[in-house]
Amino acid sequence: MEKSLNELEGSVAGESSRDLIPEPTARPTWGSKVQYILAQVGFSVGLGNVWRFPYLCHQNGGGAFLLLYFLLLLVIGIPLFFLELAAGQSIRQGSIGVWKHISPRLAGIGFASCVVCSFVALYYNVIIGWSLFYMFNSFQYPLPWENCSILANQTQKECAKSSATTYFWYRKALDVTDSIGASEMNWPMTGCLVLAWILVCGGMIKGIKSSGKVMYFSSVFPYIVLVCFLVRGLLLDGAMDGIRIMFTPKLEIWGDVQVWRQAATQVFFALGLGFGSVIAYSSYNDRDNNCHFDAILVSFINFMTSILATLVVFAVLGFRANDIANQCILENVKKINGLVEGGAWLDIPAPLDNMTSTEYSDWYMSADAVANLTKYGITNCRAEDEMNKGVEGTGLAFIAFTEAMSRFPASPFWSLLFFLMLLNLGLSTMFGNMQGIITPLLDNFTCLRKRKTIFTSLWTTFKACWVSALGVCTSICGSTSASWQ
Repeated sequence: MEKSLNELEGSVAGESSRDLIPEPTARPTWGSKVQYILAQVGFSVGLGNVWRFPYLCHQNGGGAFLLLYFLLLLVIGIPLFFLELAAGQSIRQGSIGVWKHISPRLAGIGFASCVVCSFVALYYNVIIGWSLFYMFNSFQYPLPWENCSILANQTQKECAKSSATTYFWYRKALDVTDSIGASEMNWPMTGCLVLAWILVCGGMIKGIKSSGKVMYFSSVFPYIVLVCFLVRGLLLDGAMDGIRIMFTPKLEIWGDVQVWRQAATQVFFALGLGFGSVIAYSSYNDRDNNCHFDAILVSFINFMTSILATLVVFAVLGFRANDIANQCILENVKKINGLVEGGAWLDIPAPLDNMTSTEYSDWYMSADAVANLTKYGITNCRAEDEMNKGVEGTGLAFIAFTEAMSRFPASPFWSLLFFLMLLNLGLSTMFGNMQGIITPLLDNFTCLRKRKTIFTSLWTTFKACWVSALGVCTSICGSTSASWQ
């Protein structure tokens, strides 16, 4: 008996639909849409927003880089982010299952994304360990990295040659040595690293049911801290100078291909594209979820967070640079007064004690044109020069920003807030990284799915032991660095 045309079309459409999207299986879902959005925001908004984006913005044209980044976010970032969200929630599988569904030959891409997440998790949790170490040390007053005078006598020259914050970072936190034979196991930092893995394991032990609830705090708390730092930073002397330096556009950088490359890389890095974590999170959504709205919302929250963090960083660094420049002016005025009393000073009007950094810089340029001030040990004290020092990566968070906070009133309170913020930023991103590993493996291997809690615990324990073993090997082989001074 022949079938009608409509029956044939319906049969073909039904088979095509079943081939495209697998039948739904028993799969946990997010407790609410808010948990899901906070999880995606927590994964995408991480440490890179606080220290990598401000550095790139400062080094690549300020406001011009912001415009370029926003353009690439619209053209590249949001479309690719939407594709990952759509693939995850429609196929309802992790990265391995998604690529295997597209083509069994592409399953290796999913496994590769798990490997990438594993390597990222290794170094990311080390940063969380550093944050814990500094957070615990923030309960002291004065802060242990505030002055060289609180250090041992034999280290006075070394500390004075660099700075108290630099000394604490390399000698106390990282415990670098000048020779292989002098290296020892850094037990305090090892303990902080183990504690970091325990926190990650505790947040991931029940999958999205536990990590989703943790996101209410770990994703929201950093914004509270950033707003507090912004308000406090704007009230500091020199904060507006830092923001002005930050957002002064240099449109000529648009002709540099490397700037475009760095902006595009930051878009991929900020949204977590290609890691598989976005797919893993969205796979726990219903298939009728509005992922168009989610892609736009998360992307713009990420972008606005980067701007907020940049405002905070350069307001605080502007205060730090202004304070250092003022100290430099006072020291140079003392030198000039000493030269005048000794009769070695040339016929040049001496600077006033209450000069601003801008007025002193103008005086220095005119005086240096008449006499070579460098031979007298007198330098130009410009806040802009200080802004260019130590504004990348760990140098920003653990040296420059830490030094600036030590100049705040009630510095331990602000230090505790800052490193607690870094801890939460790192944890929310780590949850995403771990989800990008665990979800695809649980979806692909039925035996692991039946022992989900045990597998999660063993996996985090394995990675913690792996990192600890690497730390022991590093201590045996020697961790040396004498170039930081």
